[in-house]
Amino acid sequence: MASTEAIAAAFRIDPQILEKWLEGKQPVLAKYASAHQQIFAQFEYIGGEWHPKLDRQSSVAMLDEPSQSQNAVESDRVQHPNSSEVDLEPQSTAMFQAVGIVTGAVHLDWETHKHSAIINGSTYPLFYISQKRKAFEALKAEVAATGNSRQRLIVYPRVIHFPNKQRAHEIAFQLVGFDKGQQTKQEVSRELLDFEFKLAGLWQFIPVCRIPCISIFRNFSSERLDYIKQAEPAKKVKFLKASHLPLLWKDAPCKPFRFNPKAEGDQGHPTFVTLKVKFLPERNVFSFVEQLTPVQETAPPFLKASKKDKASLRRQ
Repeated sequence: MASTEAIAAAFRIDPQILEKWLEGKQPVLAKYASAHQQIFAQFEYIGGEWHPKLDRQSSVAMLDEPSQSQNAVESDRVQHPNSSEVDLEPQSTAMFQAVGIVTGAVHLDWETHKHSAIINGSTYPLFYISQKRKAFEALKAEVAATGNSRQRLIVYPRVIHFPNKQRAHEIAFQLVGFDKGQQTKQEVSRELLDFEFKLAGLWQFIPVCRIPCISIFRNFSSERLDYIKQAEPAKKVKFLKASHLPLLWKDAPCKPFRFNPKAEGDQGHPTFVTLKVKFLPERNVFSFVEQLTPVQETAPPFLKASKKDKASLRRQ
């Protein structure tokens, strides 16, 4: 998602012109015709934000929508008892987050859009959303100019779990940016060492993973709420899909929540934790490094797909 200002900056036009196009108050001059066509062909303006059109084929779609033949489970199919579509809690500075640093050899394939990063001998899909294409282009230029494919990447981790617990989960990384070392203007790159991540989410087990996870949900905003209220179930479920990151945390101050569908009564709820962790490529999991804030019994406001929407998709 992106703001009108961000889209205008990406296409090098005045934000006020773009706003007038949305309101139907500004004719499209010849010099803006190309930008107008590209914007409205690639994006749709919903709920106060620009969203990539879902019918566009991209590496994001391939990673976020595993085929039925793979029997892949969408991460947010995990159900929590007594939860509503929107959980609103008191205002807090805490927020759901998962961002970190990986270092590896980058392979960019612009014909197939199957980009990857080779980390400690293992290959991980590396993808981008349309708003970050410029970052990918800059990464491509850096590799071409220096001849050095080994890069330090700022990424969001993405995990796909499968119904069979014997089948290992798969991890991919969404590119946010890159740098040439610790001396950088990007705060996350200054704060984190290679393979370190900052995770903030719910500490719990999910049915399709033996290892407890940190579950990252969509942070609440009124604009996002407006969008999901009018979105089709398929778009809504995809937009609200959570990410469940397997974590090794031996001496955790609280047990990960485990929901028992056969139990009766109130079973409690997962706690919200904010941690620094390290990605272990040899095991394809994350490992606890440091607790950044005290454990919170109440999570910050977040959005999740309703059981009704998920059920309607399964019936299709």
